[in-house]
Amino acid sequence: MDQPKFVIEAAEAESMAKSLGLPSVQHLLPLLVRPAQRLARPPISNFPVAAVGLGSDGRVFVGVNLEFPGLPLHHSVHAEQSLVTNLSTHRCPSLIAFAVSAAPCGHCRQFFQEQRHASSIQVLIASDSGGESDFKPLSEFLPHHFGPDDLLDDETPLLLEPHNNGLTLTPTVPDSNPETNLRSPTNGFPDKFSSDLEAAALEAANESHAPYTHCPSGAALMDCEGKLYKGSYAESAAYNPSLGPIQAALAAFVAGGGGGYERIAAAALVETRDGQIKQEESGKMMLKAICPKCELKVFHATSSGSPKSV
Repeated sequence: MDQPKFVIEAAEAESMAKSLGLPSVQHLLPLLVRPAQRLARPPISNFPVAAVGLGSDGRVFVGVNLEFPGLPLHHSVHAEQSLVTNLSTHRCPSLIAFAVSAAPCGHCRQFFQEQRHASSIQVLIASDSGGESDFKPLSEFLPHHFGPDDLLDDETPLLLEPHNNGLTLTPTVPDSNPETNLRSPTNGFPDKFSSDLEAAALEAANESHAPYTHCPSGAALMDCEGKLYKGSYAESAAYNPSLGPIQAALAAFVAGGGGGYERIAAAALVETRDGQIKQEESGKMMLKAICPKCELKVFHATSSGSPKSV
């Protein structure tokens, strides 16, 4: 607990709970919230928020709020969104319970609705109390919810469930200007790194949850050492709490120990060319504000069919 981290393996979590005399890992969650707040990056509000969740596979995940100076506030990543992104990055199939340092805002209560059986997720507000009896179902925090059940059929995969959007990259025509050629080397990295970055962004786009606009997208970031971090666009039935792919990738970068944003050397975005919504300009604006030397390459993709669970 003295050295907070974003993922605690199931065996370690069990050992921690046992050493503290706790009856279950779920009891451990509120004790991890305060240390996890140190991982937050809220330079605008100076109000650190942490959400610590128990996945269905027994692992414990942490999410924190991220704010970006120079950008509109709606580009901020809420701790609860960061938590869900962390589960998604590590392919955890569902969230059982979470403890959070402050009461979830309406934005986050709605974002959680995108998961299967969301109403039964157990929630504890650590600032109020720290006992197991204080966990309450999400349905008590959002009793009259609007969600996927109102817009989708039962066969559509929901957030955290495996997706296969069937996207393939559209062939690009080389540009006569090498500075704008989408397939030129990335910020001095060899072609292999550029290909890896592109492949990671395509993989993230194929895992994207976009059942309302049918405009899946994904992003990948590469740090100065060549390490990759990817993020998938995640839609909400209420639309506005949707999390963009660059934001998701930045959450993965922070959780993956990427360090300062100035270490991001290159980025790639994959989205559909003629979709109803576009991520490119928003992504460029974000990256220009936090890592102005980072180059964003944009690739377009086409889908072979409707999104399916895998």
